Amino acid sequence: MDDLIATREQLGSGRASAPEAFARALALAQSGACAHAFIRTLPQEAAAASRPGVQSLPLAGLPVSVKDLFDIEGQVTAAGSAVLADAAPARADSTAVARLRAAGASLVGRTNMTEFAFSGVGINPHHGTPANPADPEVPRIPGGSSSGAAVSVATGAAFIGLGSDTGGSIRIPAALCGIVGFKNTARLVPADGALPLSTTLDTVCAMTRSVRDAVLAHEVLAARTVALEHKPLAQRRFAVARTGMLDGMDLAVARAFEASLRVLRDAGARVEEIALTEIGELGAIQATGGFAAAESYAWHRELLQRRGDGYDPRVRTRIERGAGVKAWEYLDLLRQRAGWIGRVRSALHGFDAVLSPTVPIVAPPIADLAPGAERDDAFFRSNALLLRNPSVVNMLDGCALSLPCHAPGSLPVGLMLWHGPLQDDTVLDAGLAVEAALRPLRQG
Repeated sequence: MDDLIATREQLGSGRASAPEAFARALALAQSGACAHAFIRTLPQEAAAASRPGVQSLPLAGLPVSVKDLFDIEGQVTAAGSAVLADAAPARADSTAVARLRAAGASLVGRTNMTEFAFSGVGINPHHGTPANPADPEVPRIPGGSSSGAAVSVATGAAFIGLGSDTGGSIRIPAALCGIVGFKNTARLVPADGALPLSTTLDTVCAMTRSVRDAVLAHEVLAARTVALEHKPLAQRRFAVARTGMLDGMDLAVARAFEASLRVLRDAGARVEEIALTEIGELGAIQATGGFAAAESYAWHRELLQRRGDGYDPRVRTRIERGAGVKAWEYLDLLRQRAGWIGRVRSALHGFDAVLSPTVPIVAPPIADLAPGAERDDAFFRSNALLLRNPSVVNMLDGCALSLPCHAPGSLPVGLMLWHGPLQDDTVLDAGLAVEAALRPLRQG
């Protein structure tokens, strides 16, 4: 499947047209391949694909999907919920949507998500759960919370899936669906017009079909140019963090991760195991529920009082945990996080990136985790495993790239490259080199 940049080149040579690309994407979005992936498709956006001068813009009129977390002028932003379905329509586009439009995007639709973005699994009891397109035989979870965004990109219904990442909500579905997800340093992209989960951790970012498309999407969303050095792998130094990040891996994930490390070492990269024991401190630091519980409860408190019965019970339970967080505990969390970030940044000095499995498991079947009290324990175990690795980067105020590293015919596995705050360009630059090195492994 061609990525956005390859398709843009085809537009320039006359071998493709943006209106035709939008029509194909819309047909896919409305087909069984994307069942439950879209809350609403936007056929009226077809005109945007053929507006004058659009081909000269970075996104060239090509289709992009928007997570139901972001304001689109004239539409309701319900964040995958039932309780906001009758809210007033947005008066203006969110900053992220406005920047995508200005860069030439055509919006193919609003994508489904975990209600209020509070889970890494991707199950939604209100709108249904989109099946992971990687397995045509067994309906598997897509990952969340940006579930529909991932399916839209993986099926070809969008070139870019706009989403958010608070504890892994871009990288988890990217890993499970076999595509690329980039979480930038949070401050680089404004969150104006996006419904918040945790104002401290929320990051506006996207999923794509390739790392070079991830670079382009980030440049559009952050309104900045990525500085790429194109250093070869022989000049790269990577860390592998032993503490926590490698625990409990599925056999498929362990094999794919080890094969990826071998490829990088064979290409001349220095790959060094480090303890990074600071990761083990996070459990105690976040013992009261962390930022997401406290900050989401502050936003949802009144809505819960009025319409709490309409929430997904699994989401409501996690939000309500924030009611017990005391002011001194929240302030202590801010203080401890700042100190922890400083220690981790010192430990990572001199490395281009840390290498980890994005998540330690492949996508479980939806049936095993579907709504129902009898499956709640399995759901929360899976959710914790999915969030464990990527959430480290959010606490670090860092940046991370997940790219596929599995062999053909296998369920998708993500390789995560990550670093501290404002190391985005280094991570993306390294990601381009890693993606190229892994291409023979990925092609079999």
